Amino acid sequence: MRKKQSLLAALPGYLVLALLLAFLLFPFYWTFVTSIKSDGELYGSSVSYWPKRPNFDSYRKLFSDFNFLRPMANSLIVAASTTLVSLVVSLLAAYSFSRFRFKGRKILMTLFLTNNMFPTVLLLIPLYAIMRKLGMLYTPGSLILSYTTFTIPFSIWLLNGYLDDLPSSLEEAAMVDGANRAQAFLQIILPILMPCVVATGAYVFMTSWNEYTFAVMFTNEASRTIPVALRNLVGLLGVQWGMMTAGGILTIIPVCIMFFFAQKRLIAGLTAGAEKG
Repeated sequence: MRKKQSLLAALPGYLVLALLLAFLLFPFYWTFVTSIKSDGELYGSSVSYWPKRPNFDSYRKLFSDFNFLRPMANSLIVAASTTLVSLVVSLLAAYSFSRFRFKGRKILMTLFLTNNMFPTVLLLIPLYAIMRKLGMLYTPGSLILSYTTFTIPFSIWLLNGYLDDLPSSLEEAAMVDGANRAQAFLQIILPILMPCVVATGAYVFMTSWNEYTFAVMFTNEASRTIPVALRNLVGLLGVQWGMMTAGGILTIIPVCIMFFFAQKRLIAGLTAGAEKG
């Protein structure tokens, strides 16, 4: 009897949760349904919530006619490289800011924070001039360097907060046992910090994977990334909804795979520092 009463009491909460989940998942469902519809159903007058004859012609056209594999490869190279560079630099910088006290430390940390207060479009012209001067324009390297201008400062702030929660006695004990500071960091601090590193890496990867403003300025036909490639499906004569939604589905697959394998460390990293003992 008590179980029935507890279930009835919790029923409104479950209903609200189910409605919220349906609201969040419906855009993804509609995108997938649109990607497997025929042209007749796509541009017809009636609206159907499931195609009468599902087909994957839009996916085939995306790779055969539009060469979508190249933008996917470019996006993967840019996002992975930006994540690697940002994490290496941010880890070293955050450790220095957390463990050492030096002149200008607070000023630099404030500058890192204020960097994200301004819209990234303000950096377009100076970065464009720099990349052209360096001969890196229209290459993946230009995007990698451009993305690090705003991923590294924010990542330093994230990792610095996690490191401040770790007592310095951990590496001090390792150094007493004969390890130097680098060994103490790699063998003691980094394994403990790994969930936080995964959470920060997920933020950097997602930011680089979906960024459009820099990508449209610093890429050409050979080096364009997924957001720019999908934008080219919008023409003067209309929008190619089938290929656009198919591209959208393919775009979220790598991110979903990454979150599937990293979900435990990601949740641990996101909740690190939430409880103080």
